[in-house]
Amino acid sequence: MNITFGPAEGPATPNTATLDGPSDYGFTPDTAEYFRAHPPSGHDEVRGNEQAGRVVRLDRNRVLVAGPSGLSHLPYPGQGPAPVTGDWVWLGHNRAGEPAVVEVLPRRTSLGRKRALASSTEEQVLGANIDVVGVVVPMDRPLSPNRLERTLVAAWDSGAAPLVIITKADLAELADDVVGQVMLHAAGVEVVTTSAEQSDGLDELMLHVPPGGTVVLLGPSGAGKSSLINALAGRDVQETGPVRAGDGKGRHTTTARELVPLPGGAVLMDTPGVRGFGLFDAENGLQDMFADLEELSGQCRFADCAHDREPGCAVQAALADGRVELRRWESYRKLQDELAALARKHDAAARRAYQREWHQNIVRAGLSQRAAERYRHEGGELRGKGRNRKGG
Repeated sequence: MNITFGPAEGPATPNTATLDGPSDYGFTPDTAEYFRAHPPSGHDEVRGNEQAGRVVRLDRNRVLVAGPSGLSHLPYPGQGPAPVTGDWVWLGHNRAGEPAVVEVLPRRTSLGRKRALASSTEEQVLGANIDVVGVVVPMDRPLSPNRLERTLVAAWDSGAAPLVIITKADLAELADDVVGQVMLHAAGVEVVTTSAEQSDGLDELMLHVPPGGTVVLLGPSGAGKSSLINALAGRDVQETGPVRAGDGKGRHTTTARELVPLPGGAVLMDTPGVRGFGLFDAENGLQDMFADLEELSGQCRFADCAHDREPGCAVQAALADGRVELRRWESYRKLQDELAALARKHDAAARRAYQREWHQNIVRAGLSQRAAERYRHEGGELRGKGRNRKGG
């Protein structure tokens, strides 16, 4: 279904008093107020009659957007930040008078990770305007505490509420033991146990999502995300695939991040299986996830304690008497080191870029000054000599 916005010509600003939007994709009265607080900037591409929309999926050269009258593939905005799945956007017309995304609203929450390339210092934003980040933990394979903690750090840092969702509860005989391990390592984050096959735990899961809210599922391939989405949606909206018996891994049945409307007005953002989750500028998330260790570090005798062999180290004392698990402390330090290394790399890249720009400016300034001096001393002969040399 194609979206139509009325004629390209119209008032300079949209009629926000009667603003409508895609209610199936999380547009609520609060969202309408957010649009009113962020009217379109009025650059050349905005011609009036703008409407509220939300990015459902990114395709190769188009954006699938939900508007008040349905879904449509539209061009990317001509300026400003590139949209991501979950973005709220102003819909209007481009300079050619065609329907287009004309502006992306500021993101209230943003889930990101470091790009997969080892040399990269850039962030990959996975989704925006998310209310709940559901970290999916399948019960049919051994728990990886480090992976769980890493993903929860990113969830905390996004600004959304983290939630651990255990899947495939019907496949495990020792369900209570697995749940206990997850709760131990989730550090106070709510844990919900589900079985898509038996429709267990779905109502409890949705109690954690506010009306009209958006929940994203993060987990490895074969974790049961697609089956869970189908169960929550009440229909087959995602293809499901087999899981290898040897290692519990499945093939990726989801290939792009996409919003899926759920009964009751909530929205689910599906994501492809994530093999690794490189953290990006997640200091706040690290502090939230390891708040107990952050507090313990502040109890050391010395402010610059390295938590190694210094006298009066509260961390070493807690490790010695078993109050802190060694594995958890090592995971915390590893994530700390990872973020510090990324910050150093990012700063080094920024310094190199600044030095290149500075050098180019100096070179351009020097060439301009020498050219001006030659022209002042030689007058019009400079261009004449150039033509003679070229002709000769």
